[in-house]
Amino acid sequence: MSYYRRHVFFCCNQREAPEKCCANAGAVEMQKYAKDRVKALGLRGKGEVRINKAGCLDRCEEGPVIVVYPEAVWYTYVDRDDIDEIVDRHVVNGEIVERLRI
Repeated sequence: MSYYRRHVFFCCNQREAPEKCCANAGAVEMQKYAKDRVKALGLRGKGEVRINKAGCLDRCEEGPVIVVYPEAVWYTYVDRDDIDEIVDRHVVNGEIVERLRI
């Protein structure tokens, strides 16, 4: 059994302009938002959910990106509404959000 029920990695890689990167698309702020949201839901810790920053996940052209384990489902997102949908539907309920899947 996994240590966490869900483990979410946000690509937060920073590149020099004009190269595309997740950090320049607000990934650091969105990772903090997701982490705070999971904590507010009481889902943080062993056996529950972990939200982590990651280095480059090498999908820069599709970014910003996150990957949710153990399912290894990749998502892109635009705003907090997208993060809320991923947290509510996938992280909490295990339902893949097809409209954001890459």
